[in-house]
Amino acid sequence: MRTQALTGPALQSALPALARLRIAVFRAFPYLYDGAEEYEARYLSVLETAKDAIIVAAFDGEEIVGCATGCALSDHHDDMAAPLAAAGFEPAHIFYCAESVLLSAYRGRGLGHAFFDAREAHARARGYRDSVFCAVIRPKDHPARPAEYRPLDAFWRARGYVPLEGVAAQFSWRDLGEAEETAKPMQVWRKELT
Repeated sequence: MRTQALTGPALQSALPALARLRIAVFRAFPYLYDGAEEYEARYLSVLETAKDAIIVAAFDGEEIVGCATGCALSDHHDDMAAPLAAAGFEPAHIFYCAESVLLSAYRGRGLGHAFFDAREAHARARGYRDSVFCAVIRPKDHPARPAEYRPLDAFWRARGYVPLEGVAAQFSWRDLGEAEETAKPMQVWRKELT
């Protein structure tokens, strides 16, 4: 197992693997994402031109089994920048840690920490003051919630992230079993990098 930070052409060559991982991993609760390749191509295309974009890829041999992404918040979705700006934060100083997707067989090996370590180091080296990400908010009694489900809040808090009270983004996707995309509330989490 190894992780590698990818930028430029190496980042672009990893996008198909990232799309496959997003479709596979986000299918599970809490995202319940009914993924489609055309949606993925559109969604991930922002990484090809986004300022300070990075993919941290986890490799098992030559196979990519996990990815974490990040870029300047100002070059990603307005859905993320707008609630932070409304809460008094300056989007130009924020690095957005977008997805972290890892096949379940590779979890529990420290790769989640490696993903955050690499993205935060990348952001610090480029002068960002804050790192943020968002996580879908699902009701505790959601019918698709598995009995063994354990949210990642404790992991994120141990990394120094805190949820920003009252700051939520909205992203739309099609849930499993649904015909149309619906907007989902996404809790924004923040860590000071300085």
